[in-house]
Amino acid sequence: MTTTTQKFQLIDRTALKAKMDNKEKFHFWNVLTKEFYKPEANIAGAQWIPVDTITEKLASAKVAGKGETNVGHCGGPDCPSSKQAAEKLASFGYTNVFAYEGGLKDWSANGLPLVKR
Repeated sequence: MTTTTQKFQLIDRTALKAKMDNKEKFHFWNVLTKEFYKPEANIAGAQWIPVDTITEKLASAKVAGKGETNVGHCGGPDCPSSKQAAEKLASFGYTNVFAYEGGLKDWSANGLPLVKR
């Protein structure tokens, strides 16, 4: 299920997993800050770009077009980084932005694997 909120949408584990299983094309970001990022705990396919640098890194690298789907995740419901990253991307003109606020906590609590980077 997805929920619309301001300029980005929330995405839950089921909808995110369906995107992955259906091999939909999207950019997937682990937006944890450097102090909380752990290389041994990642959702497969997510690239690490800290929330405080996401817009600058995406703009300079030109990895994600502003109309392409972008999904950010962080540590879990108590972590604000996924919503902060989504807000930043939306404010820079990205139009198809999702925040998976369940993050690593929800993913692993439901038996889905974490991978090492």
